[in-house]
Amino acid sequence: FEEKVRERGLASQVYTDSCGTGAWHVGESPDPRASQHAAKRGYDLSHLRARQVSPDDFDTFDYVLAMDNANLKDLQSIIPAGARTQPVLFLSYGAFSEQEVPDPYYGGEQGFEHVLDLVESACDGLLDEIQSRL
Repeated sequence: FEEKVRERGLASQVYTDSCGTGAWHVGESPDPRASQHAAKRGYDLSHLRARQVSPDDFDTFDYVLAMDNANLKDLQSIIPAGARTQPVLFLSYGAFSEQEVPDPYYGGEQGFEHVLDLVESACDGLLDEIQSRL
């Protein structure tokens, strides 16, 4: 998403962050296989470190996006009263019929490529919406 933001010339207007609903990997880098597949498409993930979502994120960010229904439910359980944003499924912005990003970690190489296809599509759709609002 960050690379696509830069490509569209929106880096000064769009702030992005990534986090998880659990604390299992806080402070860790992305899976080396994910980084390798992303690099093949020109995306550098080396600066990313896992952090856990915070209730403050619902007031800090315009969009809070979930990769699957389990994470969406987890996010909905921590929304503070009066929060300015509600979480939605990330792939709702994409062109694929799938609504949940599958977990590629236990599959083969094709799983990572498929996830990248889904994520790229959703990134493009989300950025189209963001640009229409700017």
